[in-house]
Amino acid sequence: MKIRTLSQCVFLLVMMTGCWVAPAIAQGVQAPEQVAVALASAPASASAATVEQAAPVLAGAVEIAAPLTKPTLVDAGKINSGDTAWMLTSTVLVLLMTIPGLALFYTGMVRKKNALGTMAHSVATTCLVTILWVVLGYSLVFTENSPYLGGLDRFLLHGMAFFKEAGQLTVHQVAPTIPESVFMMFQMTFAIITPALITGAFAERMKFSALLLFIALWSLAVYVPVAHWVWEPTGWLAARGVLDFAGGTVVHINAGVSGLVAAIIIGPRLGFGKEPMPPHNLLLTVIGASLLWVGWFGFNAGSAGAADGRAGMAMLVTQVAAAMSAMAWMFAEWLRRGKPSVLGMVSGAVAGLVAITPASGFVDVSGALVIGAVAGVACYWGATSLKSMGRYDDSLDVFGVHAVGGIVGALLTGVFALKSIGGVDGSLATQAFGVIVTVLYSGVMTALILWLVNILLGLRVSEEQEREGLDLELHGEHIV
Repeated sequence: MKIRTLSQCVFLLVMMTGCWVAPAIAQGVQAPEQVAVALASAPASASAATVEQAAPVLAGAVEIAAPLTKPTLVDAGKINSGDTAWMLTSTVLVLLMTIPGLALFYTGMVRKKNALGTMAHSVATTCLVTILWVVLGYSLVFTENSPYLGGLDRFLLHGMAFFKEAGQLTVHQVAPTIPESVFMMFQMTFAIITPALITGAFAERMKFSALLLFIALWSLAVYVPVAHWVWEPTGWLAARGVLDFAGGTVVHINAGVSGLVAAIIIGPRLGFGKEPMPPHNLLLTVIGASLLWVGWFGFNAGSAGAADGRAGMAMLVTQVAAAMSAMAWMFAEWLRRGKPSVLGMVSGAVAGLVAITPASGFVDVSGALVIGAVAGVACYWGATSLKSMGRYDDSLDVFGVHAVGGIVGALLTGVFALKSIGGVDGSLATQAFGVIVTVLYSGVMTALILWLVNILLGLRVSEEQEREGLDLELHGEHIV
């Protein structure tokens, strides 16, 4: 099977980008105010009288510290136990999304002969990215160096400290009420699931050795810079006002676009479009999707960095958007095919979860309902009609769900963001700018990485291995 040309890949990528962002760009890019989304402000409801009454008590007892601008060693008493407990829980929930959530979700949708190989993608990615994140990734994303890439202050987590006897530990400026180790672990789970999502696009045909090299290079060359641009307060997209509360651009658009590029360059599975390739076990897929849904509360509500009202609102709108999107996908499929499928319902729920992710800390329930409804219909179209028109073999609809859903969510964040919730106003043009940058950077870099991996190792298995199945041919195992 021949590798598709880079020109085909770039052409389709540009076409897809234009479909989604052209209407927003037409409004013109307006220069937004710089924002520091991650830092919570004091309650506006505190009156002057209240402050005067409290002054005698507080005078000399509390010294108001300046906002942190870099990871800092602080007294353990500054740590909020409630925030820390919630962030520990959120970290476990987001890890649950990859293993076993995504592993089961993807495994159930492939053919039986490739089930274990598909599950191996999620497990291996979890282990590989954990090591990369600890050694280099965290430092390059969440330390201040330049607007485009962090520094090496936290290489091998150097400087991240906990001194029990002295009662001191380090915190990160983005989440100053929890230990830096917890913040680092929480962000690690995002770095893990993003490349794991990509693997669904080329399921059933990529070499395992090529997968490992691709994941390593992609994590450092694509995920790390984009995460720094958007989530580190000094990143250049953050400074322009691009809003992404929990990963619409960093995770979903990034993964979805990369998945499309990979699917096109690697080429379709043998027999694609000519022979049926039904899921071998939809029960696994539904269980996996359910675990994703539950874990997503850690994904979105955990991104508040605290156990507070914003986390509660993020949790609420996440549930609402997922439910609305599932219903929208179900009815769209029902009208078109005459039957509502269970796979369609859970796919719609995932689409809603994807779309609400960038908006979850900025919108209310009304915004969540609209975002969910649009995402359900748009992602159903992306996974069916768009895929058919493009004639690409995105095995498990990574682009149709994650890129399309992420773009919908990112753009609509600019429409429905409320200053009363997130502290900032949204801008559709600014959000569109963030989408374009992410799509182009992710697409071009992914193509270059795949080109390099193909030269070094080759990208796909032989035709004989593909026919026999990756479980036996690559892993020496099979499901009875």
